Amino acid sequence: MGEKAVGVKLRSIADLARLASSMAGMGSGIYIVHFTHEGKHYYGLLVTFRDYYKYYGIPIFYYVERGEPLRGRYLLIKVDESGEKVEESEGSRSGWICLPIVDLAEKPSFINV
Repeated sequence: MGEKAVGVKLRSIADLARLASSMAGMGSGIYIVHFTHEGKHYYGLLVTFRDYYKYYGIPIFYYVERGEPLRGRYLLIKVDESGEKVEESEGSRSGWICLPIVDLAEKPSFINV
């Protein structure tokens, strides 16, 4: 496989949660993938940047690199009049957008990080 997804590193897990939650609002089933590679933990979101020039789209992997794994199987995000809150959790919570984290056995060969 010659083509790889373009890796775009984000500053924080809150940035990843914000991006994923904005896509979840468009009716897509959104999940965050997790894998380890060279001692680091990668959490990310695969998307396709459609109609890039005359291509059918470019796969993009938006990700966060961490030294330690998250504590939980879900990322929760809530935005209200008090601001934005992002939390790690073992389950869902009423009034929050719940983003499941899916563990991959290994780094996919088509992801460039």
